[in-house]
Amino acid sequence: MSDSILPPEIRNLPLEERIDLVEQIWDSVVDEEESFNLTDAQKRELERRIAAHQKSPDEGKTWAEVKRELQGE
Repeated sequence: MSDSILPPEIRNLPLEERIDLVEQIWDSVVDEEESFNLTDAQKRELERRIAAHQKSPDEGKTWAEVKRELQGE
């Protein structure tokens, strides 16, 4: 991320705090979901992923597992 547009005060935060910030930003996006429209391609991709999950629900990782790995736990 050498060409980052992030201000240094964000870039220099500890990893856990940056992850928390991303979650807060995402939550603010979700709060405005009525103005968020998916493209047809995005809808198809989501449908494909849902179908793949339904076919093999034990594959992959939960968000909690991914988050723990990112936080080094």
